[in-house]
Amino acid sequence: MTPNRSTAVMQRRAPAPDALDYFPTPPWAVRALCERLILMGILIRRKRAWEPACGEMHMARPLMEYFEDVRATDVHQYGNNGICDFLALDTYAPWPPVEWIITNPPFLVAEQFIATARRHATEGVAMLVRSSFTESVGRYHSLFGDEADLPSYELQFAERVVMLRGRLIQSGAPDPFNLDPQGKPRPASSATSYSWLVWMPGQHDWKKRVIPPCRTALERAGDYPEYPEQWTKIAPKEGGLFA
Repeated sequence: MTPNRSTAVMQRRAPAPDALDYFPTPPWAVRALCERLILMGILIRRKRAWEPACGEMHMARPLMEYFEDVRATDVHQYGNNGICDFLALDTYAPWPPVEWIITNPPFLVAEQFIATARRHATEGVAMLVRSSFTESVGRYHSLFGDEADLPSYELQFAERVVMLRGRLIQSGAPDPFNLDPQGKPRPASSATSYSWLVWMPGQHDWKKRVIPPCRTALERAGDYPEYPEQWTKIAPKEGGLFA
């Protein structure tokens, strides 16, 4: 894959405070959601979407490939994203409505993100969560105990979606932020499985579907940041960068 050399990715990145629990989403996982929605006959092409935890736009950009208009905001200024505390929408002037709200919510406030999104999206909400997210007594009572609150779909990834704190690295590629005892980058990997939970008004029968392996088919040149400063930092004094 060709690293993303855009100004937005390489020069304007502002690291998020640790409290924001920032785990960037691989763009291919967003395309997988959109392709699955289209395959299920759900019309999204002429719709508007809102990504309210957009970070460095890794999810917003692939959404722009499918939706007619995409609103990208975050509570933190990463670059040229809009600023909005999604969990405090009642303190803002009314936002123009959107059909879909799609995001990878911060884990510690995921339930609040889901509740807020369901109040403000007119046609659908899609949240990328750990597959174990539904295995919780607390969330059963707060999210899944009432039949009217059940998701419409649970879209389980058959392959791992590699999401790492504060950085976006292609699955299996050397991660310059994670070094072995010899100082060499370990391959990016994850032991965590992920699913998309989708809510659509009036559809609460919780159908489960599996997203087949599709990462290599849905990755695009420019999806992954290059992180040149980190590579320079870990480069050996002689011999150049690691292969």
